[in-house]
Amino acid sequence: MGFDALALQLLNGLSHATTLFLMASGLTLIFGVTRIVNFAHGSFFMLGALWSAHAVTNWWPAMADTAWGYGAVILMGACVAALLGAVTEVTLLKRMRHAPQLYQLVATFGLTLALHDAMRWFFGPEEVFAPRFPGLKGAVQLGESYFPTWQLFTLALGPLVWLGLHLLLTRTLWGQRVKAATQDREMLAALGVNPAPLMLGVVMLGCGLAGLAGALQLPREPAHLQMDVNVVVETFVVVVTGG
Repeated sequence: MGFDALALQLLNGLSHATTLFLMASGLTLIFGVTRIVNFAHGSFFMLGALWSAHAVTNWWPAMADTAWGYGAVILMGACVAALLGAVTEVTLLKRMRHAPQLYQLVATFGLTLALHDAMRWFFGPEEVFAPRFPGLKGAVQLGESYFPTWQLFTLALGPLVWLGLHLLLTRTLWGQRVKAATQDREMLAALGVNPAPLMLGVVMLGCGLAGLAGALQLPREPAHLQMDVNVVVETFVVVVTGG
C-alpha cells in the first residue's frame, strides 16, 4: 500500500472517528448520570440526519445556498434531537431510573422501534440526498487520490467539540455537579442539589450530540432509516472499549 492510499485510509478513519466520538460522548454522559443504557441513542442520530436533510432539500432549500444557512440547519437538527431527548427523559427514562437494567434495556429498545416507525411516517421511507456544504464542496489532492474537504472539516471539528465538553465539565458549576452525579447521586442530593434538572440537561446534551453527529453526515451520505442501527452498534463498541 502506497503512502497516498495509507494517508487516505487514515483520514477516512479519523473522519468516521469524529462521528463515533460525538455518539460515544453523548451515550457516556447519559449513562454516567442516569445509569441507563440508552439503546435508542442511534435514533437521535438518525433524527438529526433526517430532519436536517429534509430541511435543506424540501422545507427551506434556500438555506443550503449559504454556509451560515446550512450550518444553522445542522445546529437545528441537533436541537431537535435534544428536544426529543428531553421528552424521552420526562416520559420514559425518569420512570425507568430505579428499574432493573434488563427492563431499562428493553424499554429503550422498544423506544427505538417506536421512533423508527414515527420517523418513517413523518419523513417517509425514501433516502434523502442533501446538497453539498457551500464552500466545502471540493477535495484536497493527496498524490493521485482526493479527500473531500467536508470530511477534513468534520475531522477538525471533533477536537473542538472535545475541548468544549472538557471546559464545560471542568470549568463550570454545572459540569462539576455532573461529575459528582456520576460518582454518587445520593450524596449530591443530600447536599441540596436537585438531580432531576441535572439529569434532564445531561440527556438533552447527549441526545443533541447524537443529532449533531447525524446532521454532519449529510454532505457525504444520504439520510435513511437504517442509520440508527448501523451507528449504535459501533458506538457501544467504542464506549465499552474506552471504558
